This record gives sequence, C-alpha cells and structure tokens, in this order.
Amino acid sequence: MKYIQDLREGEKVQEIYLCKQKTSAVTKNGKPYDSVILQDKTGALDGKIWDVGSVGIDEFDALDYVEVTGDMTVFNNTPQLNIKRVRKVSEGEYDPGDYLPVSSRDIDEMYKELLGFIGSIKNEYLKALLEEFFVRDEEFIANFRKSSAAKSVHHNFIGGLLEHTVSVAWICDSFAKHYPILKRDLLVAAALLHDVGKVKEFSAFPLNDYTDEGNLLGHIIMGSEMVSKKVECVQDFPKGLENELKHCILAHHGKLEYGSPKKPAIIEAVALNYADDVDAKMESFKEILMSTSETGWLGYNRLFESNLRPTLPM
Repeated sequence: MKYIQDLREGEKVQEIYLCKQKTSAVTKNGKPYDSVILQDKTGALDGKIWDVGSVGIDEFDALDYVEVTGDMTVFNNTPQLNIKRVRKVSEGEYDPGDYLPVSSRDIDEMYKELLGFIGSIKNEYLKALLEEFFVRDEEFIANFRKSSAAKSVHHNFIGGLLEHTVSVAWICDSFAKHYPILKRDLLVAAALLHDVGKVKEFSAFPLNDYTDEGNLLGHIIMGSEMVSKKVECVQDFPKGLENELKHCILAHHGKLEYGSPKKPAIIEAVALNYADDVDAKMESFKEILMSTSETGWLGYNRLFESNLRPTLPM
C-alpha cells in the first residue's frame, strides 16, 4: 500500500483510501465538482473530482472506502490529488487498520504515565477528583484513551488526546520544579483535566468530527461542567480549590479570541496555557516535517505565521 505520507507531486496514484469527507461545489464558471478528504493511518489528503458524472466515477459517500486513480499535484503549498477515476470497494479488499491514524506511542504505557502523575498528587481532594475520572469512570476512560485531541492541526489520531495530555503534564511538572511559586498539585491536576471535554467535543473515528454538543459548547465549557459534576463525588471538596481548578481549564487557551471564556488570572493558569500551546505547536511542526521530504523552504504556514524550513543536517 502507498501511504498518504509517502505521496509526492507528479506521482500517478492508484490506491484504496477511506473517504473521510465529501462535499459538492461549483467552480467560478459554474461547473460542478466534488471535493473529498481521503485518509489513511499516516494522514489526510485533499482530493478533487473535476469531471463529476463521467465514466469511471462511481457513486460513493463519506466514510466509504474507495479506490482512487489520479495525479498528485500541489495547490497553495498543499498536496492535492486530481482524481480521474473512483471505485467504491467492498469489505475484504482493505484492512481497516491501515486507515485509522494511531499514536506512535503505546497507549497502555501512556496511560500508566498518566496514572503515575495522579499517584504523585499529594492534595487528597485533587487526587480523589482525578481518580473519579481516570480510575473509576470506565466509560470515560475508554473514550479518553481512543480520542483525538483535535479534528486537525495537532494530535488528530487515536490516542492523540492521551498523548497530548501526558505531554502537557510533563511540561507542567517541569515548570513546577523550575518555578517553586507554582502550586504543583493544582497545575498538574489542571494539565490532566484541561482537555477532558474533548471526549464529548469530537465523534469517534473514523469520523472524528465535531459533535452537535461540541459545536454549540466547545470542549472548554464542557470540561468545566464535567469537573463540576465529578467534584460532587468528592466529599467536602474545597470551593476555592474547585474555582481555581476550573479557572485553569477555562483559561487554558490564553486569550478570548482563541476560545478561552476567561483570560489567565492565576499563575498556574498562565503556566498551563503556555504548556498547552508549546505541546500543540511542537506536535504541529513535527507533523509538517513528517509529511514532506523537502529540505528547503516549505512555504508560508498560517498557524506559525511564517515561511517554514527543516533544520539543516549537523
């Protein structure tokens, strides 16, 4: 199988992929075309069907597995497949394991790391709250372990939410060691809980798209609500501690224009915001580098607001 991450401009492609999305549109000249997002476990690829309805273009829908034939091009510095033929394939012609992106890290090992962080929490109330989520709630645990951290941009794979959460917790733990003014238990607990709302914000793979609840409320609000409900399970949980913890969650995107209902008002919220941003940016840059074999400039990237380039060999 030719994986998406290995496709290069100018190649002829004939391969089976999962059609994650399909939308119909018209060109400026009024000609209809279909835009699709193809997916395998290594990533996603934009595809265009310019000759809709022509011979060789079978009927298919989103979440169908399809064999596509076409040419690899680049549009606006982004790989794109110009699709000439499409055939909907039958079960047995493909291995589903080739099409669902999964973390490169072992999920069980990452979960052990997460439980290790919980075990290191000294505050009895925070530890009890974390155990309500990550030890006692079997449905939440199952969803958390297999969820992605985003629809796109970073950690958009099975186990992505777990990988991102553990990474943010490591960064916060490092912050707490370097800056003793930080309340480590509060900061690490906030790191482990900051994105729990994403188990409700995104649907399961292979769709991995925003749910109605996710579109209407977003993971930050939902995460704060989830913490409020679990706090009720911990006897005599201090109200002030609850408010500080939820504030860290509500402020972890840092700015109102980035989706945070609140801006950071306590030092732990500032630290969590930067830890979250660092991990997301590092993963995003890593995924950009892994998706190309180019050694020169890669072009302007909107996320980083810069023309990017791999580091030269040393």
